[in-house]
Amino acid sequence: MTNRDVAIAVAAGLIVSLVSWSTMLRFVNTAHAVSLTSVSDTLSDSRPGFAANHTIVFTDSTSTLTGQTITYTFDPNTSAFGNVGGVVLADVTSTGMTITGYTCNNGGNNVSVATTTNSLVFTVCGGATIPAGTVTLKVLNNTITNPTSTGSYVINVAAGTNSAATRVAIVNGVNVTAAVATTFTFTVAGLATSTTLGNGATTTGASTSTTVPFGVISPNTHAELGQQLYVTTNAANGFAVTVHEDQDLTSQTGNTIHLFDNGNATSTPSPWAAPSNVINQPATYGHLGVTSDDVSSSIVGAPSFGTSTPLYAGSINPTSTLTVFAWNGPADGTTQNVGTAKVAYRIEIGTLQPAANDYTNNLIYVATPTF
Repeated sequence: MTNRDVAIAVAAGLIVSLVSWSTMLRFVNTAHAVSLTSVSDTLSDSRPGFAANHTIVFTDSTSTLTGQTITYTFDPNTSAFGNVGGVVLADVTSTGMTITGYTCNNGGNNVSVATTTNSLVFTVCGGATIPAGTVTLKVLNNTITNPTSTGSYVINVAAGTNSAATRVAIVNGVNVTAAVATTFTFTVAGLATSTTLGNGATTTGASTSTTVPFGVISPNTHAELGQQLYVTTNAANGFAVTVHEDQDLTSQTGNTIHLFDNGNATSTPSPWAAPSNVINQPATYGHLGVTSDDVSSSIVGAPSFGTSTPLYAGSINPTSTLTVFAWNGPADGTTQNVGTAKVAYRIEIGTLQPAANDYTNNLIYVATPTF
């Protein structure tokens, strides 16, 4: 064999060796690099510039070993997510790995956490292993701020030598508008004789929606007539129903049956008391009071008329109003204390009340919704 043949043979051998070494190198470099699978990041809010929670999930077919890291990088190209570096231990929870804190607690599947401008880095503690499987990381408390521009942004996840990327879409919110028409109905109905209110008051006669006809009143015994109130509304802040009279019960000759008690027109409900019937003190000869079985009025600061023993008030003169039914939200027109309530008017006279067959006044209900 000539020297030239030897040189050719050596060169050919070197080429074969280089090719073999290159092939082996590529094999070595890729044999342990595996793509993570099922990688996703779910945002609680995808609007530009809004703070959001992140739920990041990935599945790894191999374990992440002691000293290796699991790293979540938010937009590695432009670092458009805000306050990634501000994430603290209280903001992160995980399944598939146990976050022990900023330093390691060795053993188990423990990791420590650290942050950079755009990354969360979890280092596997000594003696620990993150086994193959699914890892879920939640970044809570709306700590990370979305990019201020709409678009698709990369989230890189690396676990040991394995990695993959997912994306999140930052999109403008959709403004939804609607209108709901206001509704409000108020109805007054009569009550039959012997109707018992929820607070124990009982009617002694019948009324209609427009009349409260006491008829002939006997001294030293009370008479009581009532009405049913109904409210239906979609007012978010509820309603109030007040009542007042245009005058005290007055006869054409000018005699008057005053308001409970003894003409004092009391605004704080109290147990019924008969008029004191003191000679030469006409305000004590007879009086009229009102009660209600609406127990929800106190929610909006209205007076309470009792729950088992009726209480009465008299402040329904023309210069004042008395709330007898109220609620702080929508009403259905049927539910007691919410959509319906009963009121009753009690009258009692003494022997000194002047005779007349035409005592009269008008009761005026005012129902006011608050939308």
